[in-house]
Amino acid sequence: MSKLLRILLIILFIVLASFCCLFFFIRKDRTATRMQAKKVFVLRNGDRFTLYRNGQPFFIKGAAGTGNLARLREVGGNTLRTWDTTNLRHLLDEAQEKGIAVIAGLALPFSFTPSFYEDEQQLSTQLEAYRAIVKQYRSHPALLMWGLGNEVDFPYSYRFRHFYKAYNRLLKMIHDEDPDHPVTTSIINADQRNILNIKLKVPDLDMITINIFGQLSQLSRDLRHLSWFWKGPFLVTEWGTNGPWEEETTAWGAPIENTSTKKAEQYLERAAQLPVNDPRFLGACCFFWGQKQEFTHTWYSLFSEDGRASEVVNAMQYIWTGRQAPHHAPAVKYMLVNGKGAADNILLKPDSMYTAELLMEHTGASDSVTLVWELLDEDWFRKNPREPNFKKPANFDSLLMPYPTNKVRFRTPPAEGPYRIFVTVYDKKGYFSTANTPFYVLEK
Repeated sequence: MSKLLRILLIILFIVLASFCCLFFFIRKDRTATRMQAKKVFVLRNGDRFTLYRNGQPFFIKGAAGTGNLARLREVGGNTLRTWDTTNLRHLLDEAQEKGIAVIAGLALPFSFTPSFYEDEQQLSTQLEAYRAIVKQYRSHPALLMWGLGNEVDFPYSYRFRHFYKAYNRLLKMIHDEDPDHPVTTSIINADQRNILNIKLKVPDLDMITINIFGQLSQLSRDLRHLSWFWKGPFLVTEWGTNGPWEEETTAWGAPIENTSTKKAEQYLERAAQLPVNDPRFLGACCFFWGQKQEFTHTWYSLFSEDGRASEVVNAMQYIWTGRQAPHHAPAVKYMLVNGKGAADNILLKPDSMYTAELLMEHTGASDSVTLVWELLDEDWFRKNPREPNFKKPANFDSLLMPYPTNKVRFRTPPAEGPYRIFVTVYDKKGYFSTANTPFYVLEK
């Protein structure tokens, strides 16, 4: 046998061995094939995966958020997903009282933070802190599963070996301390790179969860394309209206936000895009069940600060139960500023008077709704895009001069820059609706 032929045979053997190893990792699956004594586990029957809780099939009809658990249960939801352990004891206790299961998040630094993942002291401190949390709450009846990191990036490069070592050590600790509850992690969209690296480098995760917004319509297609190496169970842990990065923007980069009425329509449309016919699908959590500042204080918020519900809550009730709510939030069409819409790139003079107007559908009696206007600094620019502002921007409400109708007169701030005017419509049945328009104050 010639030397060249021997070399070729060796190369062929290495390639075949590599494929065998890859196949082994791809086929490795932590899901059970027979009923378990565990409190929560995933059962595989052929190509179908089913989540079991307390011996019964459990399909997740969930929301990602921070509270409003009574309303969640009332409209047909059964699960709340969190991102960290803030107020976890109170949340679990209330969830048990209201009949809600909890996906408890364990927050992690980004994978590309070498100052953390190469520091053994910090890693040990984190490991022991999370060990204490897992041991404290592993027996809580409301706990459904653990979420180890949110929107984690799983890179290819060898230089991230410290991250993978730390992640797998945490994962093993959770499984050792709490074999009764699965562990998952969330990624952005059905990203092939992340899923492949999870399969090869983090094979002991029980399932993958996906945060997806504008690309939800492509999810079923993407999952089919990934099925050659990943056929495991999954759930969607964030879905809803388009993110600000997916919407049309003004000339100065401010994303244009839909009205709450339009968002409710979008939720209904998007619900039909969830991969409910996929035998691996374990359920989904809409976003955001609560009130938060992220780009605006209304973009994701399905509730107001005082607990009123938006029309999206009614949409979720229909999605989860097939029943229409007896009452609906005030229906709003759009807002005009100086006679223009947000897509018109509204440029205004400083320290000058203008008018904003909200156009609404028929609302019945004229005294059945209350309009509250706000003029705020724009929250569209930050030095580090990965560190969003979670504090409502400064307001200029002293510049507002409301009319007794659906209009408001306002004076623009004296400083050049981006701003946004908001209106919130409250009714007497505990609902609210929102609209806002960005504008730019331009000095001569």
